[in-house]
Amino acid sequence: MMDVLDVALRLVAVLVAFLTLPLLVGQTEHKVMAHMQGRVGPMYAGGFHGWAQLVADGVKFAQKEDIVPDGADRRVFQLAPAVALIPYLLVLVAIPFAPDGGVGQAVDAGIFFVLAVMGVGVLGSLMGGWASANKFSLLGGLRTGAQLMAYELPMLLAAASVAMAAGTASLTGILDAFEWWWVPWQIIGALVFFTAGLAELQRPPFDAPVADSEIIFGAYTEYTGLRFAFFLLAEYAGIVVLCALTTVLFLGGWHGPFAADLGWVWTLLKTSVLAFVVIWLRVSYPRLREDQIQRVAWTGLVPLALLQIALTGVVKVVIQ
Repeated sequence: MMDVLDVALRLVAVLVAFLTLPLLVGQTEHKVMAHMQGRVGPMYAGGFHGWAQLVADGVKFAQKEDIVPDGADRRVFQLAPAVALIPYLLVLVAIPFAPDGGVGQAVDAGIFFVLAVMGVGVLGSLMGGWASANKFSLLGGLRTGAQLMAYELPMLLAAASVAMAAGTASLTGILDAFEWWWVPWQIIGALVFFTAGLAELQRPPFDAPVADSEIIFGAYTEYTGLRFAFFLLAEYAGIVVLCALTTVLFLGGWHGPFAADLGWVWTLLKTSVLAFVVIWLRVSYPRLREDQIQRVAWTGLVPLALLQIALTGVVKVVIQ
C-alpha cells in the first residue's frame, strides 16, 4: 500500500508541475516582453500589474470556434496537438528535482529516454502541417523536420559528454557524480545543448518554421481555439523541460547550500533563470533565415559538441 501511495504522490506532483510551470513561464514571458518592449496591455490587464493577462488569453482561446479545414485529414489534424504536448509530460517524470528519490521515476538510461521522447513532440508539428491541406502549413512542417534532423545530433553529443564525465546515462546518477568544477569543464557542451534545444522548440531566433511574416504561423496556420492553445502550451512546456534538463546535466541540478532540505528550490531557481534567458533571447535577437539555421547546426554546433567530447575524454584519461 505504501508503494502505491508513493507512486501516486509522485505522479500527482509531476502532473501539478506540468499544469502550472508552463503557465508561469507564459505569464512571465508576457511581463518580461512588456517591460522590454514597452507593451501596454500585459501591464494593465485586470488591474494590478496586469495579473489577468493569462486569464484573458485562456478565455479568448476557449471562446474561439474550433475549425477543421474541408480538405484536411481530420483525425490526424485533431490528434496533432496532443502528440505535441504529451511527450513533455513523460519527460518531466524522469527529471530529478531533489536528492534522495526526488524524481517521478528513475530511468537507468535517462538521457536517452528524455531525448528520444522530446523528439516525438516534433511529430505533432509535422502531423499538423501535413494534415492541414495548406501549403504554408506544409512548408512550416517541413522546416520543423529539417531543424529536428539538424539539431538532434549536437544535442545528443553534448548530453553524451556529460554521460562520459559521470560514467552513467542515468540523470540521477549524473547528479550523484556531479562536481562543481564540471561547470567550466562542460560549458561548451552546455551552450551547445541549450542552443540546440531552443532550435528544436522553434524559439527565436530559430523560429523560421513558424515565421508569421513569411508563412503566417507555419504548421499551426489552420488551427484555432483550444487546439492552437495546446500547441502554445507545448512550447512553454518544452521551455520548462529544456531548462530543467540543462540544469540537471550542466548546472548541478539540486546541488547547492543546504541541498538536503532546499534541493528542489535550487532546481527551480536555476530552471527559472534559464527560462528568463529563453524569453530574453526572443526579445533581443532577429529571426535567422532557414539557411543560416542549418549552417549554425552543421558548421557550428556539431564541431563544438565533438570538441567537448574530445575534451571530456582527455580529462577523464588524465584523472584516471
